[in-house]
Amino acid sequence: MPNTILPTANIDWGFFGTMGDHADQTEAWNLAMPAIQLATGCPDTAVRDFLDSTHGRHFADDVANGLFRGLGLAAAIDAAVARWMAWTISRQTARETGIPHGLPYLTGFVTHFEVMADIA
Repeated sequence: MPNTILPTANIDWGFFGTMGDHADQTEAWNLAMPAIQLATGCPDTAVRDFLDSTHGRHFADDVANGLFRGLGLAAAIDAAVARWMAWTISRQTARETGIPHGLPYLTGFVTHFEVMADIA
């Protein structure tokens, strides 16, 4: 799978907009896209759609928490990826979203955006 870095389609909100208060947005985006692609195995369009969503804003909050703890930007992104991959989709979230129970949280939500793009 190519490691394409697509531009954000949501400069004001989502991951990109939220990171503006904490770090260089473009640098953060350029680090997050390939890190999430590598961890999830999902295509660039799904990663972009995830990062542009409300879930992307929450992911940015997690990255910001790493920055507040003194991590550098790349380390904070890697820590957030690792944490989101360690969490799993709960039964309730599975019922609400259709994402399979037990799937890593990050993979589940990025895949969710991949599926949503396919049915749109």
